[in-house]
Amino acid sequence: MSSLRPARKNAKPAPVPYVSTTNACKLCTPLGACLAFRGVEGAIPFLHGSQGCATYMRRYIISHFREPMDIASSSLGEKHAIYGGGPNLKQGLLNVLCKYNPQLITVATTCLTETIGDDVPRFVKEFQQEYAARGDATPLPPIVMVSSPSYQGTHMEGFHRAVRALVDQLAQAPASTAAVNLLPGLVSPADIRYLKEILGDFGLAGIILPDISETLDGPQEATYSKIPAGGTPLAQIAAMGGSQATIECGATLKGQDTAGQLLADRFGVKLFRIGLAIGLRETDLLFSLLEMLSGRETPRSHALERGRLLDAMVDGHKYVFGKRAVVYGEEDLVVGLTAFLAEIGVRPVLCASGGNTGRLKAAIAAVTADLLPEFPEVRGGVDFHDIAEEAQNLAPDLLIGHSKGYHLAKRWQIPLIRVGFPIHDRFGGQRLLHLGYRGAQQLLDRIINAILAKKQADSPIGYGYL
Repeated sequence: MSSLRPARKNAKPAPVPYVSTTNACKLCTPLGACLAFRGVEGAIPFLHGSQGCATYMRRYIISHFREPMDIASSSLGEKHAIYGGGPNLKQGLLNVLCKYNPQLITVATTCLTETIGDDVPRFVKEFQQEYAARGDATPLPPIVMVSSPSYQGTHMEGFHRAVRALVDQLAQAPASTAAVNLLPGLVSPADIRYLKEILGDFGLAGIILPDISETLDGPQEATYSKIPAGGTPLAQIAAMGGSQATIECGATLKGQDTAGQLLADRFGVKLFRIGLAIGLRETDLLFSLLEMLSGRETPRSHALERGRLLDAMVDGHKYVFGKRAVVYGEEDLVVGLTAFLAEIGVRPVLCASGGNTGRLKAAIAAVTADLLPEFPEVRGGVDFHDIAEEAQNLAPDLLIGHSKGYHLAKRWQIPLIRVGFPIHDRFGGQRLLHLGYRGAQQLLDRIINAILAKKQADSPIGYGYL
């Protein structure tokens, strides 16, 4: 006789946990690793996995940056999923040497090779030994490896893992210098160029890793270069252990084993971790730090930009005050954008990210203290299905994020302010400025003009003066 109690006649079945992803609000881990590796001089990203992974990532990156993006691949097939991908990896490395003559090869793993358990460090070590035994006249460049399966994290985690791998496997302990290491995170080439300008105006020798300012937004050349000019020089990465300080940008990186933390632990380089310098207060923190490290006051040109930003915030307050916004994207970008929106009087009602570090809510609380009348909904580890369900009762006036939110903006008939990565349905995403007083000024102008354009479009008679 069964000891189980009979089910109640009208009992409802237990809800089934929702575990699928519908239109992800993140990208894959090795894609982020490839973006970071592209910011090193003379480097070629190499994916140990199927050809389809490299093809997808190349297409995705090219659509945003409008630049060629070669990603080598070990091109594994069904047979290699059973017998292992070591021989393909070694042959692929040889092919890269012959075709590209790189200064650095950067190997990122994918879901396939991580799932079958390929021992990539052993394969690479065997390749280096076999290459040395060949007696080839061409020296073998360094090979940096990173574990980056897509089922473990997002493109941002792949990006940060790749930066840490570069520092871990290339940085040394040279004589101390006055240089400052700057780890900006995944920002635009325009942002990197602006950071270089700021460091130069403070008289600081900066080592920016990665530096995609030219490799993913280069000039037109008379001849095609297989590996574009630019990127952080290998000599600078090697010298990072002797710098006076590291500035690592990422409000949600606290407690993680990052490149900045490695430099602090291994070489004693002082670490300063700040959020992305988006908006007034977060940029003030960056400039205060640079004043301390350089011993100089903020240059007048930047003080003037700050003053013009304040003036614009006063002038534009009547247009943005009380507007409700949904912000989504990479966690640290969401934190910075939320801080800026709170400063200008926009109310963030939902802050969402596909990332799931568990630090998003605390980071947003820290940057919006005393600025918001009501704390927004904060969701990590979500997709656009979740965002739509969460936001449908929040009556947003604006969406702020990358292009993948367009279908929501169209459905709700509200403006989408495109920021971050990827931007596939507009031109010039690689030249958008997000950081500093200058970036905040441009973002403020775009937000206000989107609101005004919406008001004009909704009016039955239109307005020529607002």
